[in-house]
Amino acid sequence: MLMSSNDRAATLQYGPNGFRVINPGSDVVCAVSGDRIALEALRYWSAARQEAYASPELATRRLTGGV
Repeated sequence: MLMSSNDRAATLQYGPNGFRVINPGSDVVCAVSGDRIALEALRYWSAARQEAYASPELATRRLTGGV
């Protein structure tokens, strides 16, 4: 069965001011919680770690060593 880009996670390249879609998809996976984040809702990521986060609290926890 073929999967559409709406059925799988996107591959992104994260930069300091935005991200670039490498492989299309409808969402990405939070590096801390494992929750799916719609690309339209993605606001928090680390360019250095190349990771996405579902919330500012999860980003802070990850970047301060809490996870």
